[in-house]
This record gives sequence, structure tokens and C-alpha cells, in this order.
Amino acid sequence: QVQLVESGGGLVQTGGSLRLSCAASGSIFSITTMGWYREAPGKQRELVAQISRNSNTNYADSVKGRFTISRDNAKKTVYLQMNSLKPEDTAVYYCRMGISYWGKGTLVTVSS
Repeated sequence: QVQLVESGGGLVQTGGSLRLSCAASGSIFSITTMGWYREAPGKQRELVAQISRNSNTNYADSVKGRFTISRDNAKKTVYLQMNSLKPEDTAVYYCRMGISYWGKGTLVTVSS
């Protein structure tokens, strides 16, 4: 069974940086699109960034130029480098593999 484990969340000041990691199990990682989503209290979960098996990427407009998604297939890990963080980035960030699998989330809090 697939297991996704996020890490790297925490509390940072506005303008700071965090790097999230998602370690995945399973042999399908290398051929599956990976994504980072976030959910703030009272708001719907939204796509932040995703990266395909070919390393094509796309980002939400709100994070373009600030966040970078990458993957290391050998380590079965996807990363989200978050720079120039803003209070509006505060949310639980979830890792997704393909269309079926989700991690449990890691909390990112950006203080103003």
C-alpha cells in the first residue's frame, strides 16, 4: 500500500523560507504526477504546485516565482521549496501522488 509522509512544516516569519518534503513508498512514484496542495481553515483545498513524471511543472498564480517543486525519483521524494513566505501561505500542506493518494499534511504558519 502507498504511504506518503510529509515533513518540514513549521512557523516562520513573513519573508522567510521553508522546504517541505514528501517521502513516498511504492514503485509507481517515478511515473506518477506529484503535487502539493494546501488547505486553510474554512477554505477549500487548492493546488499549489505539481510536477509530472517528465518533470513538467505548474504552479498556482499566487506562488509563482516564490515556490519551487522538484522531485528525486531515486529517493522517491518530492519537495516544495517555499521562499518569500506570506501570511496568506498559512495552511496545512498536503502531498498527493497521482489522483488517488494523499499524505496527512504538514502545517505551515507564517507570522505577520
